[in-house]
Amino acid sequence: MPLAPEAKTSTITKFRTHETDTGSPEVQIALLSQRIEYLTEHFKTHKKDHHSRRGLLKLVGQRRRLLDYLKRSNVDRYRKVVSALSLRK
Repeated sequence: MPLAPEAKTSTITKFRTHETDTGSPEVQIALLSQRIEYLTEHFKTHKKDHHSRRGLLKLVGQRRRLLDYLKRSNVDRYRKVVSALSLRK
């Protein structure tokens, strides 16, 4: 299920780097994190939904690749995103 338009817009405005930014790694990581959280809640009630679980694993892998790219290119931006989304302990 796609994200609600209001939630998506608020996430984009929170993580964008400039006024018209919708596709920077920070925004993409934040949107993927929202979808991952939604699917995680979904699996608490639908334990046998293996088709969606595969999609979740693909989303996690995509977020991991984006985080690796951001870490390689700009460590400060990486740390800021990780702390804002509380992805690491």
